[in-house]
Amino acid sequence: MKTLTNIIMISVLFFMVSCKDQSQDQTDLEATNEPITERSDINKVEPPYWWTGFNNTKLQLLVKHPNIKAAEPSITHSGVSIEKVHTADSPNYLFIDLNISDRAKAGKFNITFKLNDEELVQTYELKTREKAAEDFIGFDSSDAIYLITPDRYANADPNNDSVEGLLEQGTDRTHGYKRHGGDIQGITNHLDYIDDMGYTAIWSSPLLINDMKEGSYHGYAMTDYYRVDPRFGSFEDYRELADKARERGIKIIMDQVANHCGLEHWWMKDLPFKDWVNFQENYEANIDNWNWETTKFSNHRRTTNQDIYASDTDKQGMTDGWFVDAMPDLNQRNPFMATYIIQNSIWWIEALGLGGIRQDTYPYPDKDFMSDWAGAIMTEYPNFNIVGEEWSYNPLLIAYWQEGNQNSDGYDSNLKSSMDFAMQQNITDGLKEEEAWNTGLVKLYEGLANDFVYPSPKDIMVFNDNHDMSRIFTQLNGDVTMAKTAVAHVLMLPRTPQLYYGTEILMQDFANPGDHGLIRTDFAGGWAGDAVNAFTGEGLTEDQKGMQDFVKRVLNFRKNNKAIHEGETKHFAPLDGTYILFRYNDDETVVHIINKNDNPYTLDLKRYDEMGLNGKTLKNIITGEDVVWGDEMTLTEKGSYILTTKLN
Repeated sequence: MKTLTNIIMISVLFFMVSCKDQSQDQTDLEATNEPITERSDINKVEPPYWWTGFNNTKLQLLVKHPNIKAAEPSITHSGVSIEKVHTADSPNYLFIDLNISDRAKAGKFNITFKLNDEELVQTYELKTREKAAEDFIGFDSSDAIYLITPDRYANADPNNDSVEGLLEQGTDRTHGYKRHGGDIQGITNHLDYIDDMGYTAIWSSPLLINDMKEGSYHGYAMTDYYRVDPRFGSFEDYRELADKARERGIKIIMDQVANHCGLEHWWMKDLPFKDWVNFQENYEANIDNWNWETTKFSNHRRTTNQDIYASDTDKQGMTDGWFVDAMPDLNQRNPFMATYIIQNSIWWIEALGLGGIRQDTYPYPDKDFMSDWAGAIMTEYPNFNIVGEEWSYNPLLIAYWQEGNQNSDGYDSNLKSSMDFAMQQNITDGLKEEEAWNTGLVKLYEGLANDFVYPSPKDIMVFNDNHDMSRIFTQLNGDVTMAKTAVAHVLMLPRTPQLYYGTEILMQDFANPGDHGLIRTDFAGGWAGDAVNAFTGEGLTEDQKGMQDFVKRVLNFRKNNKAIHEGETKHFAPLDGTYILFRYNDDETVVHIINKNDNPYTLDLKRYDEMGLNGKTLKNIITGEDVVWGDEMTLTEKGSYILTTKLN
């Protein structure tokens, strides 16, 4: 009987506690809906806001304010709790670990900081996510990516060319390394052109603020990871670009930098920890009168990431050294820095509805962190995509960074895509070299034969040139025909292709090949009063018009072509200055013929009988002519032939 009484008492007690908990939950929920008095007493809180409904319920706030180290923060908001408060080496920082449970409701709430006899209040906001995580669809091999240097593309708003208070003032379009005035609105205004050309994704060089004394236009020396450069526009402009692009089926790929920041970044004046940046002791010792001889620069020996014989000195020289003197090297081994970078990437994905990230200088940061970074993003957004820059001409090094590669050290990057600098070089060399056993088109053939090293070749990003290398037209010595062929080849390969703005109008850097100012020349027609306008075709030469039309035809043919996006690939060894690549599925065969012969050449089609095309009619997508696949074909012109079995 006593046992029964105990059971009843325990049950009653449990019921009372349960009711109390439910009552408290209800009180919290009701309190959440009560209006609050908004205040902004704290100098800086990052991320500036967040969202409910993530798989990872953890959020770490960076709080920056004089002597905030001594403060005691508190929050009263249903489903949001403070798990831990971390102080930093600097007295002006706090790092607050929050847990945002699935009970948390979107809305604003106050964070109260008790600091001695003072009470500071900062209003924070949790937003409702606009779409489900699985609906963030990343770029893939069905896309064609348009790379833009925004300062050099189009100037829609001259009023923001120079912004008072920033270190670099004014514009000078005659100077390759000063600002020219291109902006976000300039890209938005020309989405119709980009869409009509056949592009399905835009990768813009970074649009975040670079408040640097010089060279601020390029974007890779960020001085605030949560602020759009006002000379490019506002956050609202960036969001409008993403929204209007999405309406046209165009994805926005954001260029991000985890390896370094700009020397003028706001935290460089008061670093939170003694190991926030690498070789920080050298910087802090000379912060007011810096002796550059004490700075440790990267040795750029990217092979140390894979080299089983690499010395510790070389490894540290690669990952910890500063990229250049204006870009402090971030220490991702500091757990607060690591969390900061991961959260920043997720914030921008969610805030803009991104369709991908391009991560700059991928092998330079701590590689274990980069695996964690990519893994955190792909876990939260399973259909997303990230491409990492590995500037190597060795396919083994490129493959090392792709997810699923069987690396001998067990490393898994969680990175879906890497950049194919090896194929870029093979295409360029192969098209301009004389034909011989080991030169010329064999470079393209053997380069593609290396695909056995990649877990997923179609997810590798291929290109002819980009913002850091000489224009393809220049690399090919001004040969228009070979420039067209180079573009056609990257668009036919089992890859995800990227073209640089201006390739379609034969932009070049002949005056000083490789000079970044020339590589990033203004796009014709992007400025009021331009004599030549590539958007309308006004003033273009016949060669430029021909190139633009060629690129447009091939891009739009590729846009909905499943044989190219996901079909099988077969190629035949080069013969007599010709190289033939087939992309095919059950419904279609696409044939790409590269011909380097100056005189008419008769192609023996019997060599390709295994493709099953004998007697079939194919259409030349450039000329519109029908071609019957018989015993032979006469190639009357040098260059690229693209044929398809689909006649309509």
